[in-house]
Amino acid sequence: MNRTDAPKAPATFHVKSFGCQMNVYDGERMAEMLGAQGMTAAADGTDADLVILNTCHIREKAVDKVYSDIGRMTREDGSRPMIAVAGCVAQAEGSEISRRAKTVDIVVGPQAYHRLPDLIEKAGRGEEAVDTDMPAASKFGALPARTKQARPTAFLTIMEGCDKFCTYCVVPYTRGAEISRSWSAILDEAKALVDGGVKEITLLGQNVNAWSGEDDQGRMQGMDGLVRGLAELPGLHRIRYTTSHPNDMSDGLIAAHGDCAKLMPFLHLPVQSGNDRILKAMNRSHDVASYLRLLDRVRAVRPDIALSGDFIVGFPGETDAEFEDTLRIVDAVGYAQCYSFKYSPRPGTPAADMEGQVPALVMDERLARLQAAINRHQVAFNSATVGRRTDILLERKGRYPGQLIGKTPWLQSVHVTAPDSAIGDLIEVDIISAGPNSLAGEYSRRKAA
Repeated sequence: MNRTDAPKAPATFHVKSFGCQMNVYDGERMAEMLGAQGMTAAADGTDADLVILNTCHIREKAVDKVYSDIGRMTREDGSRPMIAVAGCVAQAEGSEISRRAKTVDIVVGPQAYHRLPDLIEKAGRGEEAVDTDMPAASKFGALPARTKQARPTAFLTIMEGCDKFCTYCVVPYTRGAEISRSWSAILDEAKALVDGGVKEITLLGQNVNAWSGEDDQGRMQGMDGLVRGLAELPGLHRIRYTTSHPNDMSDGLIAAHGDCAKLMPFLHLPVQSGNDRILKAMNRSHDVASYLRLLDRVRAVRPDIALSGDFIVGFPGETDAEFEDTLRIVDAVGYAQCYSFKYSPRPGTPAADMEGQVPALVMDERLARLQAAINRHQVAFNSATVGRRTDILLERKGRYPGQLIGKTPWLQSVHVTAPDSAIGDLIEVDIISAGPNSLAGEYSRRKAA
């Protein structure tokens, strides 16, 4: 059905991404694609001709925020930008978004955003512009080459989708089945990023360590082989990856943490709960004992590794005693940092229909206790860094004149005054103090490029 109120063809655009790092990557790629089409990026959405809301569907509040943002798009003079809803909310709700929010012009799922220019043209003609297909052909081949990055770190998606079907998660329905990008495509994109000034690449995937594919010699490789291949790129100093699944931590990947110097000593490995009954109800493939054994193996090859995880409190049926098990695993592991959330029922997932939905007030109390435990261990990990000399990669300016902020190999932010240094430099610092969320460093020397 044609629309008579569609805004004019856009010359400027703004992308606002919600949620995970993969959405950040997708947002960057959409911006590069529109730039290649001759459009100009606007500093924010206030005056942009096109605003793209790149959405997350993991939690209900994230969805509500999208509709709230849509409602604020109309300007004081009554005009509005062309509005596109992209990402996982678009995939999950499709054309229902346009019915619920009449000002939305474009709806495009995460596997179809390479067709965004065509959708913009359709919307400009007042036609319905909805695309939530999950095509077999890779969208990545339709995207332009990577452009020079404004910072020394970059995300690089190497696989998408999920085959695990955790009972609380919408990802298999919004991102589809696990699909690995080709070795050559990943290496080519990584080289373009490094040639553009990037020194640290974080590899992304819903289950990033499930990646597999043939290398340039026709040999089957897993994630460890890919990491080693990327490590051979001159100018690439650091490699990270997220989010990984315990079921896909292979012997080779564990070994790479011990012998690949460019692979940073940081591992994000979500467990979600410290109770075996809850893990089974979540359809997680591990139990507490196997998860802890896995961490022991990683620590055996890289004793200084920083561990990170995800936790959900208030999963349907979770008792007080089962929640206490989650507190116990936090203490047993001593995480350097963690993400923790209240369970949010997502329509269409098995857990949404389970009995024993936990009251919100109970979840609030459990989350507060869990976060207090996580913060205690994060402070302890940061404090243990004081007195250590380490490298940091300078990423951005600090709050004060002359101050810069960089990341340690363990993903901690360090504030430092570093004369004659600039964003993108690798420098050596002595850690002199620690807070709950950052460290202070004293400049030692600049490292060779």
